[in-house]
Amino acid sequence: MTSSPMLAPRKWRPLGAAWSVALVSSLAVLFIGEVMGQAPCDLCWFQRVFMFPLAILLGIAAFRSDRHIVPYGLALAAGGGLVALYHLLLYAGFIPAPIVPCDGGPSCSGGLMRIAGVPLPLLSLAAFSAIFGLLLIFQRRLKS
Repeated sequence: MTSSPMLAPRKWRPLGAAWSVALVSSLAVLFIGEVMGQAPCDLCWFQRVFMFPLAILLGIAAFRSDRHIVPYGLALAAGGGLVALYHLLLYAGFIPAPIVPCDGGPSCSGGLMRIAGVPLPLLSLAAFSAIFGLLLIFQRRLKS
């Protein structure tokens, strides 16, 4: 028997929150790229490859009350989180390799690639981690 979000709203809130994080993150990077004109580096593109499907899939699952999205969402969030972690380690200098910007675009290590003083790789890792954690909470609530 499938539980409707109307019958058990508390159980479904983490899925809605995970979708909100993915949606806001996707819209933010589109704003940075398309409105502000900041070209993403290759690692930023890879992170987008994981985030954009999350915004779509989690939204569909939330509106359809589909509890079967969890393994797919966890896989996408983990993949994106690993790329974001690697990107952050490069940014922080823990991995000795330069961050190479796209042709004509700014480097992720530049001041333009920050929001409120926080570097984009850190924000990306936080978003993927939040989605991963919210999906785990959602999965636990479904079992109880």
